[in-house]
Amino acid sequence: MEWVFDGGRPCLDLVNTMRSRHEDGVELLTGPDALAEWLSLAGLTTGPVPVTAGNVLAAKALREAIDRVLLPPEELSRMDVELVNNAAASAPAPPPRLALAGGTLRREVPAPKDPVAVAFAALAADAIDLATSDAEVRVCAADDCGLRFCDASPRRNRQWCAMSRCGNRAKARAHYARTGPQARRDVDNPA
Repeated sequence: MEWVFDGGRPCLDLVNTMRSRHEDGVELLTGPDALAEWLSLAGLTTGPVPVTAGNVLAAKALREAIDRVLLPPEELSRMDVELVNNAAASAPAPPPRLALAGGTLRREVPAPKDPVAVAFAALAADAIDLATSDAEVRVCAADDCGLRFCDASPRRNRQWCAMSRCGNRAKARAHYARTGPQARRDVDNPA
């Protein structure tokens, strides 16, 4: 699976598990194994985590609600807002506790009973923080991308999800458009 973590925020990285939204869409959360892998790579879970088909459906519903809340249509849906709020409140992380080991106090954080629900709560809380911040959520300007990203640049003028991917391709296209097809052949076939 080719996961992309260029959104700048965990909640946008979840939204970006649906690719090519400008076309028919390409679903990357294809099942429990894919969701478990994404949660782990996103740093939201550690080790093997049991993920169910119900978790996948919940992740997709949360993803779409987050997308609509952060890139709202003309009128926000109360259902989307409630879904995000409920996910944020549904599984608080377990509180830290003190452990006494060899006469020394140590801080421990117990493993959550439902690590997937805790991950969803963290994603929803991140979306709430982003929705109420002064950062802007944008859609990549590349015609063939559509990934969402957080534009926290000073001027709020970032155009691409990642300069290394979409930005460089756009600059190369603009260069070839200015210099003509011969320059492209020269670059593609150096002497």
